[in-house]
Amino acid sequence: MSITEHRTGSVSDALAQDRLGIPSVVFFVISAAAPLTVIGGSVTAAYAATGVSGVPLAFILLGAILGLFAVGYVTMARYVVNAGAFYAYTAKGLGRPAGVATAWVALLAYNALQVGLYGMIGAAGEALITDLFGASPPWWVIGLVAWVLTGVLGLMRVDVNGKVLSVLLLTEIAVVIVFDIADLLHPAASGYSLDVFAPGNLFGPALGAVIAICIASFAGFESSVVFSEETKDPRRTVPIATYIALAVISGLYALSSWAMTVPIGSDRIVAVSREQGSALLFNLAGQHLGSTVATIGSLLFVTSLFAALIAFHNTIARYVFALGRERVLPAVFGRTSPRTGAPVNGSVAQSVIGLATIVVFAAFGLDPVIQLFFTVGSFGGLGLLMMLAATSVSVLVFFDKNPGSENAWRTRIAPGIASFLLFVVIVLVMLNFDVVLGVSPDSPLRWIMPAVYFVAAGFGVAWGFSLRARRPKVYANIGLGAQAAVGGTE
Repeated sequence: MSITEHRTGSVSDALAQDRLGIPSVVFFVISAAAPLTVIGGSVTAAYAATGVSGVPLAFILLGAILGLFAVGYVTMARYVVNAGAFYAYTAKGLGRPAGVATAWVALLAYNALQVGLYGMIGAAGEALITDLFGASPPWWVIGLVAWVLTGVLGLMRVDVNGKVLSVLLLTEIAVVIVFDIADLLHPAASGYSLDVFAPGNLFGPALGAVIAICIASFAGFESSVVFSEETKDPRRTVPIATYIALAVISGLYALSSWAMTVPIGSDRIVAVSREQGSALLFNLAGQHLGSTVATIGSLLFVTSLFAALIAFHNTIARYVFALGRERVLPAVFGRTSPRTGAPVNGSVAQSVIGLATIVVFAAFGLDPVIQLFFTVGSFGGLGLLMMLAATSVSVLVFFDKNPGSENAWRTRIAPGIASFLLFVVIVLVMLNFDVVLGVSPDSPLRWIMPAVYFVAAGFGVAWGFSLRARRPKVYANIGLGAQAAVGGTE
């Protein structure tokens, strides 16, 4: 019996196949990165927090590093087709216990990235409604509306989610481009300057802080592999979608962060960013295009956040499904709807976590932007960076153990360089994590939050060894993907 036939009654243990083409996967990937959110929030935060004007160059360099990572990443996708992505890759390369450790880190990181968005969409929605109507419900009410919509879409067919994202994302990118053109058509008295691309304006004492803030802006680019089981041709779709998404993301970030300096002046961008914060992008739009366009931009800022919520929700649901299918998590999570192919229980589990987060932050009166979006989101970004480095090393080890027809550039050179550079980035982020979190250098948070991942990884390794000792058949199926759905139980 093929895996596509393994569907009975009201449950199934297979994701829907042949639902997603290259455009749909690209929409999922770029939506998770949330370009308008990054340009409106992270870019100004990078200028303001670091005092460095070389932010556009930082995006180009990070795009290049992640491009090197992607070479080995998508090459391995030809040999490992699994919705668990990082989990499956590290299991195949570094061993099953390491794979389980990566799974635990992935669940923490992706959930942090997802739930953090509820804080920002609530605050942004609250501000927008206040501007339009003079009063608005509290942020958590708006967050709950977004939570309901995200949860409902998570139970639908993946291609339905892809169509929703296509509309939201294309509109979002169109607005970003319009804003960029408007900025470029209104240069400051000093004229156009490319100083922000000069290495001297990036490489210095604050380099680590800039990298630490900007790296989180790429979160989600790697999620193409998560949808590999649902694509029409994984060997072709995943690589092309990954490279397209990464090129669009890094190019758009670099262009937009430079365009923002043109009407202000590269010598004043830091001071103005500190003064206006995340409102800078929309203030410039209001000056050049009128208040109506600025309001539309603010609305699309909210829809950008909603698109990211959908993308991360779908990613997490599939991770949970992959772990349940292989019995690393309870088997109940390894089920999909035979009608929609959606990982229903994984989706519901993520929705429960999202609801609990909104309720806790609302009940204790915590700040939805600083404490939920930035702090929790930064925690998620660090976890993602750790997984990228571990996966890059896994690619090296996997192809060393399984030499084949792939050339050295794909299996050794690019992954080797990427591994080294990613570990350098991790060190820079760790040394400057206080800047990312916006806390004092002596705050215990800067060390406690990274330590959580090491504790989670330790528990993951212990669980992996426990499975090997107590449930050897389950242990043997770790990382097998769809094959484990047929023979993965004891």
